[in-house]
Amino acid sequence: MNPAPFALLLLILGVAILVSTLVGVATVALARWNGAAIPAALIQGGIAFAGSLTLCCMVLAFLRGSPG
Repeated sequence: MNPAPFALLLLILGVAILVSTLVGVATVALARWNGAAIPAALIQGGIAFAGSLTLCCMVLAFLRGSPG
């Protein structure tokens, strides 16, 4: 069994999580800069994180193709 595809999948998922985290942090920073309260900014950042992670995973699933 070749472990390279599994390692590549973990690497790509790690990059997707990193990009989603950066999107969430940027959203919190922009919301705070716009004058939002800290809880509201954190909620907006969480929504942006979840949305971008979902989008990244959907794109990765599309690029991988159907199983089998």
